[in-house]
Amino acid sequence: MAEASRFQVLVLNQVSANGLKRLPPEMYAVGKDMAAPDAVLVRSADMHALSIPPSVVAIARAGAGTNNIPVKAMSERGVPVFNAPGANANAVKELVLAAMLMTARNLAPALRFVAGLDTASPHLDKTVEDGKKAFAGFELAGHTLGIVGLGKVGCLVADAAIKLGMEVHGFDPHITVDAAWSLPAQVRKAASVADVLKNADFVTLHVPLIDATRDLVNADNLSLMRPGAVLLNFSRDGVVNEAAVLKALDARRLAWYACDFPSAAAHAHPKVLALPHLGASTAEAEENCAIMVVDQLRDFLEHGNVVNAVNFPQVDMARESAYRVAIANSNVPNMLGQISTAMATAGLNIHNMVNKSRGDMAYTLVDVDSPVADPVLDSLRAIDGVLSVRYLPHQTP
Repeated sequence: MAEASRFQVLVLNQVSANGLKRLPPEMYAVGKDMAAPDAVLVRSADMHALSIPPSVVAIARAGAGTNNIPVKAMSERGVPVFNAPGANANAVKELVLAAMLMTARNLAPALRFVAGLDTASPHLDKTVEDGKKAFAGFELAGHTLGIVGLGKVGCLVADAAIKLGMEVHGFDPHITVDAAWSLPAQVRKAASVADVLKNADFVTLHVPLIDATRDLVNADNLSLMRPGAVLLNFSRDGVVNEAAVLKALDARRLAWYACDFPSAAAHAHPKVLALPHLGASTAEAEENCAIMVVDQLRDFLEHGNVVNAVNFPQVDMARESAYRVAIANSNVPNMLGQISTAMATAGLNIHNMVNKSRGDMAYTLVDVDSPVADPVLDSLRAIDGVLSVRYLPHQTP
């Protein structure tokens, strides 16, 4: 920390004021111009080309996706990247429902038709009555919705669709325990993505963009979909092969493609309903995301606890001492032994310790019974494989 022991938080985007209020001014300096920030708070700003100062010990995104953050580079520095999963789930759910209704009732072309009417014509009423036949649609009730990805958004969409009278099929090979408890019992469990695609009138995607999900919907499995089906993508553009989708629309295999990602290739297509990244664009979602991620960031900066970091294990240890050390390291053998030995050699008594790992990353919180001197911290940093060491003596706001 700098500036009279206050944490410096660099804010790269406009963030909800109610979220920022949760950083007490006596402990935090928050602004858009910080030379040596301890943390970065971001929404959509692309950080890949930024030079992130060595002072940064955490990055927090007020949203779910972290594609705009160099996560791998931060992991190599022992810097957690926090996000706010589920905080915008209701906003996304409502947008998915809106897109389903717009496609089922052909509202986009109907609106274009009305916009083009000559309201001065004496035949306006007849033109409307004759023209509306082209936009006849169908009701959602009785149709089948397939959901790929049963996290917070997927579960909320499933519940809403069931209440609208739809049959719901769902697939998620990595469903969490919490999501499983939240999933309505009426959802039929699908065996694969292909199983969802071939049995649904609507398919909605709610998965992160990782190597395993890139082009998740492609030319091969689009051929399995029912003729006239609707594909909805309000997760990430890369999970769908857009060229294959446009071919399926032209061949009338798909009736509509609704997404939150406009593109040059799909811009003029009459059967593409593209929205301008509106998934989390509600006042409520922005506030929820900000509050959630700011609370997580503060807990990490002050106590070293890690909740909802995309590159760190979850570690949450109640304080049992005023003196705490947080250590991020490569997940290799004998790290705990070396950490314990360094502290014992310095005459420190370990009061409590938690160590967890996630992939290549491991993270340890250690509460000790007496202050930790700088030479001890330096000896910990010198251990091969240690990425970062932070000393967190208890502070009172």
